[in-house]
Amino acid sequence: MRIPRRALAAAVVALVLPLSACGSGSDDSGSTDASGKVEGDITFQTWNLRANFKPYFEGLVADFEKKYPGTHVKWVDQPAEGYADKISADAAGGTLPDVVNVSPDLVAPLAKAGLALDLDKAAAKYKKEYLPGAWASHEIPGMEGTYAFPWYLNTGPLFYNKSLFKEAGLDASKPPKTYDELFDSALELADKSDGEVATLANVPTIEDFGRYGVELMNEEGTGFAFNDAKGVELLTKYKELFDAKALDPQALTATPESSGKKFLTGAVAMNPGSALDLGNFKKQAPNLYKNIGITDQITSTGKVNMYVMGVMVNARTKQKPAAVAFAHFVTDAQNQMSFAKKVAIFPSTAGSLDDPYFTEQDGTDETRVRIAAAKSLTNAVNYTPVLFSEQMKTELRNNVAKALQGKSSPKEALDNAVKACDRLLRQQG
Repeated sequence: MRIPRRALAAAVVALVLPLSACGSGSDDSGSTDASGKVEGDITFQTWNLRANFKPYFEGLVADFEKKYPGTHVKWVDQPAEGYADKISADAAGGTLPDVVNVSPDLVAPLAKAGLALDLDKAAAKYKKEYLPGAWASHEIPGMEGTYAFPWYLNTGPLFYNKSLFKEAGLDASKPPKTYDELFDSALELADKSDGEVATLANVPTIEDFGRYGVELMNEEGTGFAFNDAKGVELLTKYKELFDAKALDPQALTATPESSGKKFLTGAVAMNPGSALDLGNFKKQAPNLYKNIGITDQITSTGKVNMYVMGVMVNARTKQKPAAVAFAHFVTDAQNQMSFAKKVAIFPSTAGSLDDPYFTEQDGTDETRVRIAAAKSLTNAVNYTPVLFSEQMKTELRNNVAKALQGKSSPKEALDNAVKACDRLLRQQG
């Protein structure tokens, strides 16, 4: 698990792991039975957490070992760089840890290879402890089962620069709430600033198509569908923004970090973010912080996008009872709540978001963002399909760029993106 500045994101394992991959001394029976005494040695792998949260995880391990005498948990932490490749290599080489910090897209190839334990069978008694949307986030299209415990969630609002809205003659107290209002405001702001100030800094991603209400995949999970009429409509709108300089000209090559810098310097009027960003605004751009506006994510579905991390149990572990017990322990309500108070993330456990920490205002913007995000998470969804790989994201981005540059029509661009993504999907197996 990692906690980037702007949102939780993850690299995707592109290769399909061999079904025969298993570790020496591992359980290769394929059993999902996790009953029995919780004992033995297990290894727990996290994602770029030791530097900032070492005391928390050392305490977590100590508490588990105290609760279950006879257990020993070895905690290892891997850097963010190359994490997906590390998991691929360990899985193929039979050295995958017993309990692994994953994102949904990392789970998919492991589940297909028979290396992720089906928790609907092995740990069904815990399902009711988690938000339904969070538990479902580690389901794999075309497969039955759930392949990781949901851990922490994140989402965030749209931030906007009130002074830029005022300078353009827009009502800064009434930011856009719908896509139509967003597009109209963006065109007006670009016009009033003679193209100097864009409203948005990023091209539409797969999650943007999801928020717009586009059907992303067929129900069977065998093909993508974001080239439908609604998808073409969204890309056509973005093309209009791009031509009017309401979408930043550098959006074609932008990253979340570069977009954030554009917002910090006042070159962009709106940008998505999280509660983590407010502290950065206060330190790096105090004038922006004084003029910061906070509004909800714009969505046509009524459900915001959430990012989710999970904790997977290696299906071949020799210590299933201990591995399942520890994965549940890490993600139970008490420990998630404790972790959420150390960093701006949100627990995936049912009822946790009703805690006063997520419901009671104290007059600060940080708390306002936290409360708004927590409220939206109760019915949020992870719009990025579990099977949507990094290569697919690149294909979509490249074809979107062609449409914005006028090298192809929005319809042609999305048709080509779907065709390329379907081909990559078939290669996944």
